[in-house]
Amino acid sequence: MTKLVNVLNHLMVDIFNDILTIEETSLKKGMFSDLSVKEMHTIEAIGMYHPRTMSEVAQDLKITVGTLTTAINRLVKKGYVERNRIEDDRRIVQIQLTKKGKLAYRIHEKFHTDMIKAMLDGLETEEEDILVKSLSQLSKYLKDKYKLNK
Repeated sequence: MTKLVNVLNHLMVDIFNDILTIEETSLKKGMFSDLSVKEMHTIEAIGMYHPRTMSEVAQDLKITVGTLTTAINRLVKKGYVERNRIEDDRRIVQIQLTKKGKLAYRIHEKFHTDMIKAMLDGLETEEEDILVKSLSQLSKYLKDKYKLNK
């Protein structure tokens, strides 16, 4: 491998591992110590403003509705999510964040926003464009290669 490939590979692996470690540590030590990283990402997939169906959220997370049901049961017990059936069709279940769930969402979102701001700090517009193009290419490669199409 060339030196550039080695450096980029090392950076990508380090960044990926650091983000996971920081998220796990922040959750364990913070006010949301009862949440796992997967549960936080489920909260993120539900979103802030509109109720969503279980099917929609499961599709976004690329998991089955059955797997999501287990996660939602835990999040309901912990007070982060509420579940409601549609009156017109009782088979359809909508989920939405509680006040506590919205707070967790906002704090997690701030972590991501701060991380992106730090990455962009000091970059010129051309460099930002190159970064976006590079990350888009990587994302497309991963989705195409590993059949992760949304």
